[in-house]
Amino acid sequence: MLSKRVIPCLDVRAGRLTKGIRFSGNEDIGDPVESARRYYEEGADEIVFYDITASAEARGIFLDVVERVAAQIFIPFCVGGGIGTVEDMRAVLLAGAEKISVNSAAVQNPRIIAEGAAAFGSQAIVVGMDVLAVPAGESVPSGYEIVIHGGRKRMGLDAVAWARRCEELGAGELCVNSIDADGTKNGYELTLTRAIADAVSIPVIASGGAGEPRHMLEAVREGGASAALIASIVHYGEYSIRDCKEYMAAAGAKVRLTW
Repeated sequence: MLSKRVIPCLDVRAGRLTKGIRFSGNEDIGDPVESARRYYEEGADEIVFYDITASAEARGIFLDVVERVAAQIFIPFCVGGGIGTVEDMRAVLLAGAEKISVNSAAVQNPRIIAEGAAAFGSQAIVVGMDVLAVPAGESVPSGYEIVIHGGRKRMGLDAVAWARRCEELGAGELCVNSIDADGTKNGYELTLTRAIADAVSIPVIASGGAGEPRHMLEAVREGGASAALIASIVHYGEYSIRDCKEYMAAAGAKVRLTW
C-alpha cells in the first residue's frame, strides 16, 4: 500500500503567500520561499504552489518565484495558475517543477490535458478541480459543480463527470478542492472526495477545510484520498507537518516519516 501524502499548499498572489476563506478575504501571510523551505524540512511529501490570480488576470505565472521555491526544496513540486499551453507547462517544468496543475484552462480547453500528458507523461499532469455544492439537477446530477477563475465563474459542469473525463484524457492525478469548505478549518468535504475517488482510478488529493490532523485522517480513510492538502493550519503555526504525520501514523495510517 502506498503511503498517504501530506501536501502543504502555497497560494501566491503578487509573489506573496496569501490565504482566505471560501476564495475571498485573502490576506498576506508571508514569503512563499521561506514557507516552502520550512515545510520541506518538517517532512512534507510534496509542495503545491498556486498563482491564484493568474487565470483571472489572463497572465502567465510568476516563474521567478517558482524558481526560488524550487531551489529550496528536494521533494516533488507541483505548480499551477495561468497555465494554458504546452509551452507554459514546459516553462514551469524548466523553472524547477516536477508536476503541472491545470484548472480553469483545462475546463475551457480539455485538450490541454491530453497534450500535456503526451508531452511530459501523465505523472506530470494534475488537474485541479474547484467544486461548489449545488442542488442536483440535469446538468449537475451529483450536486457538485465545477467553478473556474478562482471561484468566480460557475460552469454548469458536473464534478464527477469532469473527473472521469480528466482521467480519460490522461491526467495522472486530481486535486479536489471544496469551495464550501475552503479555509473554514471544519474538515474536508468527505462526500465530494469519496464520490470523486470512487469514480476514478488515479490518485485524488483532498483539498479545502483542514483544521486539525484528524481531518486529514478522515480524508484518506473515509474520503478515499491518496493525499491531504493543507494550508491554514500550518501557515498559522497551529500544527507542524510533523504533528500531522505523527497523528496519522499513531492512528494506523501509512505515512512517510523522515525523522
